[in-house]
Amino acid sequence: MQTKPLTVLSLIPPMTQLNTPYPSTAYLTGFLRGRGVNAVQADVALGLVLRLFSPEGLDAVADEAQAMLDDGQALPETVHFFLNHFDRYRSSIGPVIRFLQGGDSTLAHRINSRNWLPEGMRFDALNNYAGHDGEDPLAWAFGSLGLQDKARHLATLYLNDLSDVIRDCIDPRFEFVRYAEQLAASQASFDPLAEALDAPNTLVDDVLVSLALEACDEHQPDLVLLSVPFPGAVYAALRIGQAIKAEFPDTRIALGGGYVNTELRELSEPRLFDFVDFVTLDAGERPVLCLIEHLQGQRGVSRLVRTFVRNDAGEVQYLQWPEPDVPFQDVGTPTWDGLPLDQYLSLLDMLNPMHRLWSDGRWNKLTVAHGCYWKKCSFCDVSLDYIARYENATATELVNRIEAIVAETGQTGFHFVDEAAPPKALRALAEELLRRGVSISWWGNIRFEKSFTPELCELLARSGCIAISGGLEVASDRLLALMKKGVSVEQVARVTRSFAQAGVLVHAYLMYGFPTQTVQDTVDALEYVRQLFEEGCIQSGYFHRFACTVHSPVGKNPQDYGVTLAPLAEGRFARNDIGFVDPTGTDHEAMGRALNKALYNYMHGVGLDQNVRQWFDVKVPKPTVARGFIAQALGLTTH
Repeated sequence: MQTKPLTVLSLIPPMTQLNTPYPSTAYLTGFLRGRGVNAVQADVALGLVLRLFSPEGLDAVADEAQAMLDDGQALPETVHFFLNHFDRYRSSIGPVIRFLQGGDSTLAHRINSRNWLPEGMRFDALNNYAGHDGEDPLAWAFGSLGLQDKARHLATLYLNDLSDVIRDCIDPRFEFVRYAEQLAASQASFDPLAEALDAPNTLVDDVLVSLALEACDEHQPDLVLLSVPFPGAVYAALRIGQAIKAEFPDTRIALGGGYVNTELRELSEPRLFDFVDFVTLDAGERPVLCLIEHLQGQRGVSRLVRTFVRNDAGEVQYLQWPEPDVPFQDVGTPTWDGLPLDQYLSLLDMLNPMHRLWSDGRWNKLTVAHGCYWKKCSFCDVSLDYIARYENATATELVNRIEAIVAETGQTGFHFVDEAAPPKALRALAEELLRRGVSISWWGNIRFEKSFTPELCELLARSGCIAISGGLEVASDRLLALMKKGVSVEQVARVTRSFAQAGVLVHAYLMYGFPTQTVQDTVDALEYVRQLFEEGCIQSGYFHRFACTVHSPVGKNPQDYGVTLAPLAEGRFARNDIGFVDPTGTDHEAMGRALNKALYNYMHGVGLDQNVRQWFDVKVPKPTVARGFIAQALGLTTH
């Protein structure tokens, strides 16, 4: 008997990125089509923003805000400013969106005039600029010719103002990147999500639900895949699931993605299954193939792979039929077919040439290798599949995929989204790109290891590498050894300098609050970072506070790192981050304020010649690092 073909619809819930599609649906859709499945996809996150940030969307926002004022509710200044300048917002929103999508480039002249767009709170820093009379506060960043970039930055501030309005009068959970994140991040209890999902829809919810149901109307899917990479996409995913179950009761829904893989591994909360039917862990290819066979009547429920279900007794059951994963070499080529590639928004928040890559431009996302070839770092989830299972594909296969993607999308920019791309694989990829004459621009994440010699950095640059990012974490050899990072500060300096000299931008992931990190360690680390910026080794960075997870070596063996774990909260839902007690007693909150302030200035070329202690609002000791340490490590003349 011939099996009825199934339609599988993959959805990207809000919020992920606005400049390029989050890659999970493209990966799965490409893989499933390669297996003969009728697979389609839609980006609800982009759709939500485009529908809200339109003349009609702003009409709806203004109507709600005015109704709240008429009822005597007190509203923030952001909302009053929006209503007072509503006509200007309504007439400008359409052209601004088109400009950020890459159309109507001549609009930049009018945006840059500073008298067309209404300028709310997000423009305060520019309007309060203490320069000379008539001096352009953005001249240092864009000069006299950076017309398009300057306009993109101003347009981004304008959109951020409108985002603040939606947050302040429509939905307090709304943000461009994180939407209702606090409802799901490390929440042991499902209660906050359940209460939010039981509440009446907001305007944002109404738009979200409309988009999801329109996609289901169009494609009539048998199975909907909701890919949730971050806590900030969980609420929207479940709101979508709730709507689909109400309107399309025969459609089955599966939840997966990075958030699920890290936070829901011990799931026992049956209420989640009021919104979805299946929850799958780790790489999605094998579990989804098994789900399709199950829905086609070819596989019993007991033979599902890495899948949670709610059984007939109303209890959560984990099913793990022993079946191998699809090898990385065989996962096929991602496809963006069905996604509106010409409608994504290139935003420019941070005035830094490296930092902008995350929000500006539509990048084809591709993976060089699955997992991490190092998998030793103490802070990392080294026990989980996305790190532990290391597999790669041949350079020939990777370039085949690259050529197919360029042919489909017309875009030659690639972001390799590996945990850490292996130097050997990158060398082979670069040589294959050059041998075949394939011209692309690419960037990705690496470890700053000694294999990245000046010769290799030059080769990667010739193949199209424009930027790399990597973890320096805490710039302290003692703490780097405790982390099992496998690098030293001197080595990082030499590798980053080699990339910079090859014309490649460098971003450093930085960390504070690691177990046993003292105030002195923090001051010294900031001095190392200052010198790396000063010597041109790195152009961008980001400080994040260490979070201990139950899957990391620190979480599994806290005694090896001198800390004591706090008891985990009771609950049946998410379990990932875990508190700990560090006997050093360092005030990492105060340290973080200083580190982020200093880094922001360093990325703009400010304060590089000043003592690092000036950034702290508490008394700290002098750095023990010599001011010329990095220059000496590089064999340069000290300043």
